[in-house]
Amino acid sequence: MGLLTRPGTATAAAALLLAVTCVPASAAARPAPSTSSASALSATSPSSAAQPSGSRASSPDCGTHTSVRRALRTLTEDDRLAGAAGAVTDPVCGRWSAATGTADLGTGRPMNARDRLRAGSVTKTFTATVVLQLAAERRVELDAPVARYLPGLIGADGYDGRKITVRQLLQHTSGLPDYLDAPEWEHIERLRYRHFAPRELIARALTLPHPDTPPGSRFHYATTNYLIAGLIVRQVTGDSAESEVTRRIIRPLGLRDTYWPGDDPRLHGPHSHSYFTADQDAPRTDGTDWNTTFGGVGGALVSSPADLQRFFAALLGGRLLPAAQLAQMQRTVAADPDRLWPGARYGLGLISSPLPCGGLWWGHAGTVPGGHRALGAVGPGGRRVAVALNQVPPTEKAEDDFRAVVETALCEGR
Repeated sequence: MGLLTRPGTATAAAALLLAVTCVPASAAARPAPSTSSASALSATSPSSAAQPSGSRASSPDCGTHTSVRRALRTLTEDDRLAGAAGAVTDPVCGRWSAATGTADLGTGRPMNARDRLRAGSVTKTFTATVVLQLAAERRVELDAPVARYLPGLIGADGYDGRKITVRQLLQHTSGLPDYLDAPEWEHIERLRYRHFAPRELIARALTLPHPDTPPGSRFHYATTNYLIAGLIVRQVTGDSAESEVTRRIIRPLGLRDTYWPGDDPRLHGPHSHSYFTADQDAPRTDGTDWNTTFGGVGGALVSSPADLQRFFAALLGGRLLPAAQLAQMQRTVAADPDRLWPGARYGLGLISSPLPCGGLWWGHAGTVPGGHRALGAVGPGGRRVAVALNQVPPTEKAEDDFRAVVETALCEGR
């Protein structure tokens, strides 16, 4: 999800779940890792990269990437996060990566940009892409009401599926509440190993107070929207949205690190551990093992920086959607800066954000309660970046520093 929260509120803990951004207004810096911080930089030869539609940029000065490495070190040395890594691919400069801090505080293994992590709400872009593929196949109509596909699902407590469209689900303008705002999510650690079914979570959302957002009126981020979209995919195709994402995206693109964990709380393959704290003064807790069925097709995917780069390059390069549907995906509305950040806009499962060097990046970010944070983006000229953290930024400054890594990587040499 995309919530900025304040400590002590009823939604403070829930806001960590599947967040695009999740920033307490103030929190004390965490203790530094007990192991020494490690930093690494690697590079390979140039490779091709897709260029997002409508963007042009002159050839960059490839440089030494010192500014990006410095921005990453700020996260671990100043903001005291456990580990941070970034991977960049440029059509001219090739591929390179940098990392700082610790991937596993128990062993002291250094952070790197190859490890798998939980992608959180980056999952939403995968799900939205499948819905838009179905729209291109004329099996789903974006401006049709949800009730056409799921009659009776939304029809209680004043919510009406006949007035909410598929487009509004994908754009978070449906006016539906987020099930993660329910009081029980304030203590997320109590639900760590529990299985959740989509209809259970949707039904819980419909018991919550109405947001002041009638359908189509304005942006209100809610993972509820994507669980409903996933049920539409199942209704239309006869198969789960997870299976359709795998068949249509993960396998064709060869995303070997990307998979649905289901009820398995463990991460498989090389991965960073993730860490969270119960409050600002508490020690870090290992949150790597977690049942993420609560996120489903809105936040459960496991991936890696390399796979996220490949996915967003394919999407924005026109390999996954026809031009008409990609244009629909990039039709944005203003996002609430309290739920994303100033200047951010939201399309159909896609975020646009202005760059200090001009132009926009397109992509998505996500957070899970155990502490993993992922972001994948493509900037002007086709340069793409993926950033991985294994602890959620605890302050507004740290959150700004996280986005600064993305902006620095995409603006370097321009």
